[in-house]
Amino acid sequence: MLSEQNLKGIYVPVVTPFQTNHTLDLASFESYLKHLLVHDINGLVINGTTGECPTTSWEEVTSQVEIAKIVMKQLNKTVPIVIGTGTNDTLSSLKRTERAGELGADAVLVVTPYYNKPTGKGVVAHFSKIAEAGVPVIAYEIPGRTGIRLSVDTIREILDIPQVIGLKDSSGGVELVSELSRYGSKPVLCGEDLLFHASLSQGASGGMLASANLNTATFIDVYNRYMSGEISESKKQFDELVPMIRLLFEQEPNPAPLKWILSELGWIESDSVRLPLLPISDPLKAEIKKHI
Repeated sequence: MLSEQNLKGIYVPVVTPFQTNHTLDLASFESYLKHLLVHDINGLVINGTTGECPTTSWEEVTSQVEIAKIVMKQLNKTVPIVIGTGTNDTLSSLKRTERAGELGADAVLVVTPYYNKPTGKGVVAHFSKIAEAGVPVIAYEIPGRTGIRLSVDTIREILDIPQVIGLKDSSGGVELVSELSRYGSKPVLCGEDLLFHASLSQGASGGMLASANLNTATFIDVYNRYMSGEISESKKQFDELVPMIRLLFEQEPNPAPLKWILSELGWIESDSVRLPLLPISDPLKAEIKKHI
């Protein structure tokens, strides 16, 4: 299982491939993982935002975890598996976390409750209840999707829960990781792809980055060089990734652009996404083609 001591490096949130009729495409998922797992990533994230978690069933999540284990065995690799289990219903999140533990998850990713707009105390109680499952928890702050922005004090309370091993920070800036680092916080993984290098400079322990599905080796090198003190070389490499990162996130919603690229590369059969998401537009396809 993951712990706060080894929550660092590059974690890749994977897509959930669908066939053209929008059913789960496990053959594509297996092929895709074989491409991805040749790289020495630090963790694989199943059923996150990039995996279209609002539209997947637990049976589909289970199937993906089973395929991931098979591929790792074939490649003779062991990569920690993080499963997204957070919802805006505490008891549902607890049950999903218990099931994730039964599947052998090394940790779970639990998003701040969305839509309900609980108080800070309510959010802390939410995470405390989920922690009862006994599975390591990575808290996930992403106010752009949840509708609430937690205070630093509330996040520190969440991180004080023994079962919570760290935070994925998609708050939209580097202020949070900077503030937490000043207090000697548990590890913080950057979840804002464009801010990855800046977050490292403020004390982030790594990144959980959808764009690391592409140019994976470069993302790993950016991290390793930064940690070894080659700051300017690391920044130069990261700057070369920025145009593609912008195309993945700034025009149409993730993971539709990423899925289209993966299908163009032949890693997955179809770029299908489930409603209410739509496949990307022709103008964006044309723009992306200039970079792949």
